Amino acid sequence: IIDENPFQDVKGSKQTNKSREHFVERETIGKVIDECPDYEWRLIVALSRYGGLRCPSEHLALRWDAIDWERDRMTVRSPKTEHHEGGESRVVPIFPELRPYLVEAFEQAEPGSEYVITRYRDKNSNLRTQFERIIRRAGESPWPKLFQNMRASRETELTAEYPLHVVCAWIGNSPQVARDHYLQVTDE
Repeated sequence: IIDENPFQDVKGSKQTNKSREHFVERETIGKVIDECPDYEWRLIVALSRYGGLRCPSEHLALRWDAIDWERDRMTVRSPKTEHHEGGESRVVPIFPELRPYLVEAFEQAEPGSEYVITRYRDKNSNLRTQFERIIRRAGESPWPKLFQNMRASRETELTAEYPLHVVCAWIGNSPQVARDHYLQVTDE
């Protein structure tokens, strides 16, 4: 009935709920990884916590040809930000904490595999429910935003070591989004 969206210039308000922030400690992730049922689950957790990838979109888009072993880098395609200029992909270091899980997955991968994560590609896969079970088996309580809190924890750690603009390029967000939704104050 109308030719254009009357709300196209209206910006939605941004809301943050600080009570849902949770820094996921490395010790906790170690226990969780030990309880993962297979190498792909270990890699899903490691990519979230030590690579800072968005789960599941960036995990499932990651291909073996995007892994540059010699330069310790991977090109991460981002369905969430691909509509922004320059947001279709970013280069992320293969951090030392992440590398063993990538190597394990590479060694286990079927010859000619295209995608890094193969087993959980079905749209009906409920990673959250299964991940909650894994966390409980590790003797931990699930935190509020399972995957996003791991990503935020990684960004918080990296920002303590590297300039914010560099970390944001790796994580794939802006400094403002990092400050509003990711960066946390830790006990240290």
